[in-house]
Amino acid sequence: MKKWGMDSYLYAPKDDYKHRAYWRDLYTVEEAEHLTGLITAARECGITFYYALSPGLDITYSSVKEVSALKRKLEQVSQFGCVAFALLFDDIEPEMSEADKEVFQSFAHAQVSVTNDIFQHLGQPKFLLCPTQYCATRAMPNVSSSEYLNTLGSKLAQEIDIMWTGPKVISRLLTVESVEEITEVLRRPPVIWDNLHANDYDQKRVFLGPYSGRSPDLIPKLRGVLTNPNCEYGANFIAIHTLAQWSRCNVDGKRDLSLNDTVSADIKLETETEDGLLGEDVPSTLSPNMYHPRHALKNAINDWLPEFNKKKAAWGVIAKPQPAVAPTIPIPILPSINTCMSLTTTTNTTVVAAPSATVTTVPTSNHLQALAEVCSNVTDSFAQPLPGPVMNSLVSDTKVISEAVIPPQIANAGGSTEPMDCNTTPTNSPAHTIKSPADDDAMVENASTGSGTSASMQVEITDGTSPTINGNHQMIVENDSENHENNDNLECDLGDIKDGDKRLTVEDLSLLCDLFYLPFEHGGQGIQLLQEFNWLKSNAHILVKKDTAQEQINKAD
Repeated sequence: MKKWGMDSYLYAPKDDYKHRAYWRDLYTVEEAEHLTGLITAARECGITFYYALSPGLDITYSSVKEVSALKRKLEQVSQFGCVAFALLFDDIEPEMSEADKEVFQSFAHAQVSVTNDIFQHLGQPKFLLCPTQYCATRAMPNVSSSEYLNTLGSKLAQEIDIMWTGPKVISRLLTVESVEEITEVLRRPPVIWDNLHANDYDQKRVFLGPYSGRSPDLIPKLRGVLTNPNCEYGANFIAIHTLAQWSRCNVDGKRDLSLNDTVSADIKLETETEDGLLGEDVPSTLSPNMYHPRHALKNAINDWLPEFNKKKAAWGVIAKPQPAVAPTIPIPILPSINTCMSLTTTTNTTVVAAPSATVTTVPTSNHLQALAEVCSNVTDSFAQPLPGPVMNSLVSDTKVISEAVIPPQIANAGGSTEPMDCNTTPTNSPAHTIKSPADDDAMVENASTGSGTSASMQVEITDGTSPTINGNHQMIVENDSENHENNDNLECDLGDIKDGDKRLTVEDLSLLCDLFYLPFEHGGQGIQLLQEFNWLKSNAHILVKKDTAQEQINKAD
């Protein structure tokens, strides 16, 4: 982050359940050591570490006891070395309790009162606030007339920065005009909390496209930009790298080509990308202060490619496969914590992270009732897998806590937890259903080729048969006495493949990014692929007719 020019990290992960659902609880000694290490590492790299707390689900703003609990929690974190904080009031019901209604004039006044009190109590540190109305579509009735936003602007301490996602939760475009409007209402420039690359609302998708839809003209009109990228850490290289490039520019390369001091106004634009595919016009060269998304993507890919050739330690839980009985009937898609069957979402652990939120469709009660009936019919038809692990990021990078250790409110939160919780998927979700042999084989292949390091599983061989896992043949069998020579040959072959044609290229990564581009658009190669499939679909009847006519001619002969 520091190498690329980033300067802040916002800590608001869902797998730290003391961040939101149990915000009152203090950290244990073990958790405190881990969080202290994180804060220290950020400070040593010159990164400001913001600790965010999200108490809005159930706080009573007028309660002295509740505010004291909030102060005590943030005081504890400040003792870990943290010097910057954030309060997040996103994705909560905009209604006050009866006790609060007797004290505060409005919901905004309640939040402002608590936030200002905490800000002063902590000694006026760097401070962020995420409002409940954090985008234009949630401003009631609109941005300029929102009583909530105007109250924040007039009553909140001027030193506190306010987060804003733009016109929508996930904004395709951020314009200068929209930023100027919210700046006037808030009486300060906003900090853009950008969900362009966020995928926690649909984790079947991943976004590898460049930072776009935001002109560098915005930079002097903002207090900063926080990106909330994909949940998968390794998928965020492009998102963060291109944002860093954008932050160093002051000219929009898609608009102001005539201002480029190294390219004349009548520059001939390339009509093809380097891979020969038709795409948007991309200038062949750009001055350092000019930003163009496709040019930034090219730079990021060039820097990303060497990462795939580095040997890295494997992280995560290594679990032995458990035997299970195959289901006798198709398993329905069950709603789970990660399937986003809710109206809103919550915060997420990210690099240069901001909390994320999106609007999704809520299934009807009839749909859920029918789904529940189907679920009850199939529950007993297959063996339930063992309880899945629940990660606690503050305990250890690799240590796993059994579900039984987690407080009951967390362990049973499949239907009632805050929306878009990204804790471990419940055992009745599709992620725990039995895979076909083909799926298992594919996973083994990916595991063996997708990492810079390799590991073999020790398999006990009995009765002279080949070892199997859930009925599938294991690819690598470790047997020192008999297969030593064969293993040497295998390692040589794998080495040849690594050093040969199987290495990833810039073109490979370019294709990958174009296929998994951005929420609102495909990359150039993705568009061409769709066009070709559409052509095949549109012209399939011609090929069918031709084959039929040829058959008739053959029969006549």
